[in-house]
Amino acid sequence: MSASRLPKVAGIDPTVPVSPHTAAPMQGVPSPPGAFIQDRLAGWVSDLTTLHELTERLVGTSTLDSALRELVSAGAALVGAGRGFVVLEPADGRGPSRTTGLGLAHAELGHIETVSRSATPYGRFLDGLPDTDGPRATPDILGDAGLDPHCREVAARLGYAASYAQPLATETAGRLGAAVWLYDEPAEPLERQRHLVGVYARYAAEHLARLLELERTRADAAVIAEELLLSRLPRIPGVRLAARRRAAPDGGGDWYDALSLPDDALGLAVGSVGRSGPAAMAATGRLRAGLRAYAVMEGEDPVAVLSDLELLLRLTEPACSATALYAYCEPDRRTIVLAGAGHTPPLVTGDRGTEFVETTLSAPLGMLSCWEAPSVEVTVRPGETLLLYTDGLLRRTGDTTDRAFARLRSAAAGVPKALRQDPGAVADHILRAVLPDGAGHDDGTEDVVLLAARFD
Repeated sequence: MSASRLPKVAGIDPTVPVSPHTAAPMQGVPSPPGAFIQDRLAGWVSDLTTLHELTERLVGTSTLDSALRELVSAGAALVGAGRGFVVLEPADGRGPSRTTGLGLAHAELGHIETVSRSATPYGRFLDGLPDTDGPRATPDILGDAGLDPHCREVAARLGYAASYAQPLATETAGRLGAAVWLYDEPAEPLERQRHLVGVYARYAAEHLARLLELERTRADAAVIAEELLLSRLPRIPGVRLAARRRAAPDGGGDWYDALSLPDDALGLAVGSVGRSGPAAMAATGRLRAGLRAYAVMEGEDPVAVLSDLELLLRLTEPACSATALYAYCEPDRRTIVLAGAGHTPPLVTGDRGTEFVETTLSAPLGMLSCWEAPSVEVTVRPGETLLLYTDGLLRRTGDTTDRAFARLRSAAAGVPKALRQDPGAVADHILRAVLPDGAGHDDGTEDVVLLAARFD
């Protein structure tokens, strides 16, 4: 095989000179037949191995932030730089936008951002100027009199003397951003290093585009989920309300509701749909709207409300099941009549103790040919708080069911006396105590809903 017809191997261009690690034959010693081709192949195999390892690490990232950190770190290794940063700024303007540094503090990145964008290669990439289709090397920033003076000033202050900038773009998503690597001394990457980082950057851009679309979808789902919930809890004399929700990344189907009813009564509800994603949000919206209508018509009878809701679920979501709990409250008498369909029992907590409400064991909605279960009436004392929640609060603990219930009861009993007058403070304390991630950040696989009603 002649050198002019060497094949390309998985994106490695054989016309690019051999890597520096490939040893040249000693002078005066004749090379064995095929040694040149063997050296070439050895260089390609080494490059392929390096790219494989780096892309494997990149594909293991599941968030934009982790992917950007991996990209700037791997690129620095490929071009032999000690520091760098990557700017994510999609050309469609929909965001998100962020800057991730390697070996650069937040203040140092701020200094770099004070340089006019048009004076930097990465800035020209981001602005989509026509002369920046490919990577750009600036091998001697301090010695280049043609550069922007402030650019040289910032480089001198931060201690870097050269840079190499690589655009990040895909055919479908367009321009996504740019990566920049910085050298402490005047330098620029070798031709083969440029080729390798270019191959890696093209793969990284495709991965970033996928993660970007996923993050946008999750953000849209979160907005829709929030719109399906109450924007403001009702104000009813004799009771104060607070609600907390921790959404799962895929958009689960846990929901809550609180509505004013005639004669200063109050309807409280929590529920969970056995799905996730857009289908769960659609089912949640229909169930919540249906429950509101049934509660207005016959809210004083929780069993009738849930029976009607079960019929609605059967007609609109025949392949779906859901749990729900509805409580009819009369704050002036501090009485609560409630019924549950396969849902976790409420909890009543106050200065005199913390106990679960014993509800009748019942099946979830949509599981049986006809749902029905008796209601339970509870009278709370002044200053006590009723807690309604979804099973995601128990599941996120990672404990068995019995231990999770015990953990929840202990957390409610341990609310400091100074916080018991505020239902929001009670809910926050319980979330911090029960969930393994403290306040319950949105990184679990289960939705969490906690609705607290404190009776005066």
